[in-house]
Amino acid sequence: MSDKTPIRMLHDRVLVQLDTEAGERRSTGGIVIPATAAPGNHRLAWSRVAAIGPHVRAVEVGDRVLFDPDDKAEVEVNGEDYTLLRERDIHAVAADRLDDNETGLYL
Repeated sequence: MSDKTPIRMLHDRVLVQLDTEAGERRSTGGIVIPATAAPGNHRLAWSRVAAIGPHVRAVEVGDRVLFDPDDKAEVEVNGEDYTLLRERDIHAVAADRLDDNETGLYL
């Protein structure tokens, strides 16, 4: 198999790439928390959707999705790391195409 072989996602699978901007974060008090700090509680992760299977209904390529990083399968494609999920493992979707009154929340 060459490095340029096309890949098609099957069924309800979603291929995502972890946000690189999600490294360090700030507490509500303004303290910078480095990416290497282990949080005391369980933390979900944001990722960008790279590819979807034909049975995925609520997510589109380019959307940002929220998922549990402990429930993931990692894969390397053309030297880049991705995470493979089922659509049902996604907790939330952030996209400009969503209706403004669906959540009342903004990122």
